[in-house]
Amino acid sequence: MVKKNEKIKQHVKKTYAELAKGTSCCEATTCCGPGSTTLYAKMIGYSAEELRDLPDSVVRTVSGCGNPTALADLREGEVVLDLGSGGGIDAFLAAKKVGPTGKVIGVDMTEEMVQLAKKNSEKMKAENVEFRLGEIESLPVEDGKVDVIISNCVINLSPDKDKVFAEAFRVLKPGGRMLISDIVTQGELPNEIRENLEMWAACVAGALDEKEYLQKIRNAGFEKVEVIGKNDFMGIVSSIKVRAYKPSN
Repeated sequence: MVKKNEKIKQHVKKTYAELAKGTSCCEATTCCGPGSTTLYAKMIGYSAEELRDLPDSVVRTVSGCGNPTALADLREGEVVLDLGSGGGIDAFLAAKKVGPTGKVIGVDMTEEMVQLAKKNSEKMKAENVEFRLGEIESLPVEDGKVDVIISNCVINLSPDKDKVFAEAFRVLKPGGRMLISDIVTQGELPNEIRENLEMWAACVAGALDEKEYLQKIRNAGFEKVEVIGKNDFMGIVSSIKVRAYKPSN
């Protein structure tokens, strides 16, 4: 199982490294659109106003299934953690909302994406954003340091979602909240899809049944776990927006 999980991670990293370098148009039909254009970004929930001031190097790497910052109710001064931050679009949008007294930390396991996000940050002079190389199953973040966690179509890519949610719970402050856009299934997928590495990178093979996905969040200790948005996708999977809270005590 360990060897299989590592094989999945390496394939996903390779796919998104190519996207970061611009050598792949990312032909997946769920977590990224053809070329990841502005049109695709608008399709999954980003407004023209949000996209207007972002450089093309940010928008072209959009590979999500929603806009978690639009639903996270971010406030000035909050510390936000973006799981799987990619080229940085959600981190930059969050940074505007939390302002100079707040901070956004983006974590991504693909070195090329982290490098790109840092270059994007320099272009935008985003002083309250930091990008760190690391895996979401083992976050390079201290305990209880984060007010809000966001994530956009990334957790489905992890072969160990229990660890992801346990880590999210660890780094959140008591009373902190988590807002996720992700892909789930409405039942079990065929084995030929589950075992297909390309379908893992396409955000399909790693998707869990919706009920199982939500239960894993609860098992990690979260409360008030609720689906606040849902769209059927391809007739196989659905994109959902989930909100959950770490208990205050």
